[in-house]
Amino acid sequence: MMRKGRQVANDLVVSLFVNPTQFGPNEDFAAYPQKTERDLAMAEAVGVDAVFMPATGEMYPEGFQTYVDQSELPDHLCGLSRPGHFRGVLTVVAKLFNIIRPHIAVFGRKDYQQIAIVRQMVRDLNFDIEIESVPTVREADGLAMSSRNSRLEDGQREAALSLHQALQMAQELVLRGERRSERLIESAGAVIQKYPDASIDYIKICDAQTLNDAPVVDRPTLMALAVKVGEVRLIDHAILEPRD
Repeated sequence: MMRKGRQVANDLVVSLFVNPTQFGPNEDFAAYPQKTERDLAMAEAVGVDAVFMPATGEMYPEGFQTYVDQSELPDHLCGLSRPGHFRGVLTVVAKLFNIIRPHIAVFGRKDYQQIAIVRQMVRDLNFDIEIESVPTVREADGLAMSSRNSRLEDGQREAALSLHQALQMAQELVLRGERRSERLIESAGAVIQKYPDASIDYIKICDAQTLNDAPVVDRPTLMALAVKVGEVRLIDHAILEPRD
């Protein structure tokens, strides 16, 4: 994302802030991996002009009571199992936009729902900002890069890889002619359930714009999943594309 920002902007600002309002009471805010020195070294290597690293009290001072919410897109996928998560995301993103005043903001596509929700907020609230996105970056074995990967215990990586494997299998089935979402979800679930450490939160096939459930894959369609591997919650997605 920083390299993309360097390509599209004259002045590049990176925010480093783990936002407490997007974590629920039983989620992993306290354990969320923070590698500030590594992040700053990466920013310097890319040529970032400024890094914004506010304290929690600066972003949410005493008496803070104003939040940004959305009525439809959060009621799908991660929003169902993480109530209030996207209210926290939208609030902190709106605050960062107002503090930094960027012309362009860059997000990673790994969290597909997050980008959809941010784009909707930008349209609805007339932010004069262009949203750019970069594809999911994967490690050599296919695992989507995430700060949470560092919390996987020995022996859990194979289970974590099942997310990408399930998506690949679904795409292969689509290319072979399977269009029924129910069958595709069953097949993906079977790949993941082979691993005792993996617990499925959701596997969904849905419209790429509205995030409503799609019963058949008759156009480019989103397949998204969330799986808990041990204590680590991982997400991944793919756009399933049928042959003409």
